[in-house]
Amino acid sequence: MAAHPQLLATVPLLLNLLANGPMGSMPESDKGSDGGSGTDGSSSSVQTSGLDEATAADCYQVLTSVCALPQGPELLLSRGAVPALCRAVEQNQVLSRQRGLLLLGHLLSAKTKKKVWSKHPAELLTLLLRLSTDFCQASESNRLGSCAQLVQFLPPAGAALESKELKDAVSAVWALLRPMLQSRLTPRQIGPVLVLCACLLDLYGWDQAGPPKFCCLLVNRACVEVRMGLEEPPGNDLSPELRNTLTGCYRIMEAAMEQACSAVDAPSPAPSLPALSLQQSRQVLQVLQEAFSAVVFHLQQVDASRYGDPFVFASFRSLCSWLAEETSCLKQEVMDLMPFLVGYARHHLQGGADEQSLSDWMAQLSVSEEGGAWTGGEPLRYLLPALCHLSAEDAPRKVLLGLDAHRLLVDFLLQIWTSLKGRGIRDPSLETACSTLLNFAVTEPERVRTDSCFRTLEVHLSEALPVLVNKPRLLVLAANYCTLGLMIGRLKSPPSGSVEAGQRRFFLAALQFLRGALESVPGSGPARVSAAWEPSWDEGAELWRLSLQALGGCARTQPWIPALLRDDGWLSHTLAILSQSSALPDQNTQDALQEALCGAALQCPLCQQEIAEAMRRSDGGALNKMTSLKMVVGVK
Repeated sequence: MAAHPQLLATVPLLLNLLANGPMGSMPESDKGSDGGSGTDGSSSSVQTSGLDEATAADCYQVLTSVCALPQGPELLLSRGAVPALCRAVEQNQVLSRQRGLLLLGHLLSAKTKKKVWSKHPAELLTLLLRLSTDFCQASESNRLGSCAQLVQFLPPAGAALESKELKDAVSAVWALLRPMLQSRLTPRQIGPVLVLCACLLDLYGWDQAGPPKFCCLLVNRACVEVRMGLEEPPGNDLSPELRNTLTGCYRIMEAAMEQACSAVDAPSPAPSLPALSLQQSRQVLQVLQEAFSAVVFHLQQVDASRYGDPFVFASFRSLCSWLAEETSCLKQEVMDLMPFLVGYARHHLQGGADEQSLSDWMAQLSVSEEGGAWTGGEPLRYLLPALCHLSAEDAPRKVLLGLDAHRLLVDFLLQIWTSLKGRGIRDPSLETACSTLLNFAVTEPERVRTDSCFRTLEVHLSEALPVLVNKPRLLVLAANYCTLGLMIGRLKSPPSGSVEAGQRRFFLAALQFLRGALESVPGSGPARVSAAWEPSWDEGAELWRLSLQALGGCARTQPWIPALLRDDGWLSHTLAILSQSSALPDQNTQDALQEALCGAALQCPLCQQEIAEAMRRSDGGALNKMTSLKMVVGVK
């Protein structure tokens, strides 16, 4: 019945009854009609009396039934449910606190929370401020029971309103949470408190949490809960309440790790972080290490049948955030867990059978998730920073190669590229995947030469780079693709016959891309970074230099490359900039260009002759400062 069109047509009327009382907002001419409102038709009595509890209960029962439909929340939202229910609570209408808040909580689940907050920010802010005031004025026992309710009505993470009233309210809530966390609480009591703390951290970070001593206490209590919850004997099922608590604890741990690492790396912390002392930071990192050791222990018990378990993903995600910062701690335990981590990421990238349950669960997390709908690539995205660190070390890299992690990364590039090329939106995960593959290309030349996976990668790069060079917003990704392709190209054997079309296409795109980075300045001043590259130079400069060094390597091993440098115009363009400029932006840039030019000159007499003539014509330019190049071409 809840889905019947005639019943759905009454939803606005029911919402109006709950918000305003019987016919409270109906035109005067309609008052006293029977209109399906459930009143007795007496105009005078209707305007002076409120809605009776039985009728209100019936209204809420109907609305709750509609909400339970697959499209129920959308049906209610499109009919004005949020402002009506907010008004009912604000005016303290009958059953609004018992039933209205419950229904609003369902409508503000993570699936629709961002949309609802963007559409009704004023009404929801007023409601949140009222609930925050109620929370602060409640008795201690009632306050403990209100933590879970307050979580539902916080704005989504990343969309905190720039409202002084809201910030003041959050500060007031923190002021009451601090003594609560310092008191004795049972496991059932502390769970909602920790989840609320996690959500407040999501909103405004550590700014309002409290002094460093309290921040350390909060982290310690979260870590204790994680250790107690996860260090149980294998096979013990975790209750839904405990899973929700631990998910909140994970968020606190992640935020604490960012804070502590910042303090350790920079003894003068950023103003937005509590001023942890170096000793406090080390203590926090120690308790975090113990907690993440428990997460490792928990994940060691997970087999493939539980890959669809949402809590496994929450644990995996949290561990990956730690590994992104700390790959030196628990090294052997992490190495032993690597088959699970890579296998889990591969399972979901290739489309695990249980992904719908993960998608639904992520949409309902108390601690907000970013990134939109579940695609299957999320686990690998979280794992990528750790893979990048580990692939730079000999022993972990061997383990990763044994697990075919490089094939997983190539699959990821191919899958994400399909959606990326049409949108042109930057995806840092692709850049991290390229960095990891680059580590393999630099340190494992024989594997690159023989593994068919890298041949698949070459084909992809040859198709993608020509597209990327025309997308300025993806310049850093283009730099990664260019560097990776040239690093692989320098390891290839010379072609026995004609050059493959794909390979030629890649090098032409690479040369076009590389020559766009620098430009000369009128009047023989120093060369400067081009306008197109300048916004991304901090991130792209090192990749550009690596590409030039690899280009020099390609010129030494591929006889056709030096001729391409001349025919395409890269050589003449580069010599012109060097001749017209008094200097280059820095010594590293000069060294990289010199290496590429030396590679061409050593293999190609025509290139050598062109460079020598440019040097003789140039008077005091940056070209004549390249002493190694002078020796190669025979110019004094």
